[in-house]
Amino acid sequence: MSTALKMPGTRTASMCVAAEMARVTHSFKIVGNGLHKNFGVGRCIRSAPFSAGGHNWCIHYYPDGNSEDDKDYVSIFLELMSKNTEARSLLEFRLVNQTTGISTSVFTCQAVHNATITTWGRKKFMKKDDLETLGYLKDECLEIECDLTVIKWDDIDLPPSDLQDNLGKLLESGEGMDVTFKVKNELFRAHKIVLKMRSPVFNAELTRDKRKRSIIVEDMEPPVFNALLRFIYTDSLPSMGDLDGNENDEIVRHLLVAANRYGLVRMKLMCESILCNRLAVQDVAATLAAADQCRCYKLKDACIQFINSSNRMDDVATSQGFEDLKKSCPALITEICEKAAMPHKQDLVCIVLAR
Repeated sequence: MSTALKMPGTRTASMCVAAEMARVTHSFKIVGNGLHKNFGVGRCIRSAPFSAGGHNWCIHYYPDGNSEDDKDYVSIFLELMSKNTEARSLLEFRLVNQTTGISTSVFTCQAVHNATITTWGRKKFMKKDDLETLGYLKDECLEIECDLTVIKWDDIDLPPSDLQDNLGKLLESGEGMDVTFKVKNELFRAHKIVLKMRSPVFNAELTRDKRKRSIIVEDMEPPVFNALLRFIYTDSLPSMGDLDGNENDEIVRHLLVAANRYGLVRMKLMCESILCNRLAVQDVAATLAAADQCRCYKLKDACIQFINSSNRMDDVATSQGFEDLKKSCPALITEICEKAAMPHKQDLVCIVLAR
């Protein structure tokens, strides 16, 4: 007695997503002597623009082919004329028999039109001799029908990216950390792979000594290194609301220097942008020194223009930051004087020399 074995079947599934469709049939007649023979390889005749699915379209007809390889054929294409957009379509080209009035499908395709590929069709659409033989070209008249269905798929709602949140939580969790930084009297732990990926300076240091598990950071305050480390993981600075107060301009300058030190270009530019919008008499000299040190030329120019403003020269020149700048960066003082507007240059030089 035999027993039938019950084998598990294969389960398949499919899903249909609702889509909007717009269908248009455009008739394009080409009538006249000289439009069908000896017109020229690569030269086309364009239809009037027509609209379908919220886009503008145009038919291209090449009586002598699109190129030398197609010179024995006619070529036909559909062009998406709307700029900076994308459209999906079902495309069919038909030719109308001039005697019977019946149209015959010659070419169909599914197409995606975008900024890179705007035209779809066929180079070797039909041999030129066959147009007359089959009755499509008669009495110098050819009629092309373009049946176009534009498909608009329903948009799929995507959740926002949570990569920054995940990396931030990874930093907070401490899981898998393999390197420790000592900044003053505080310790910070991190992942070598993240540091190497984000900072060319960390990459060089940690690659040079792969067994290194502890690094001492000189000349940096713990809050600054903490913000630097968080930027490496989350690509964001402390909230702009926290950085907008006058008391926080100094930490932004320190962050600028830290970003420059570790090759974090995006962080450096973000700090530069904040400082450009936070220039003030009492600390513009300190910002200028940081800009010069980090080679932030836009910020440097903004500081010099701010100092050279006619109503600020005296106040800036009497600030403690300006005194410190004279001692640490005398070349910058010279540059400020050189870039001062001519009517105020002598006054500024006098103010600087008097102190």
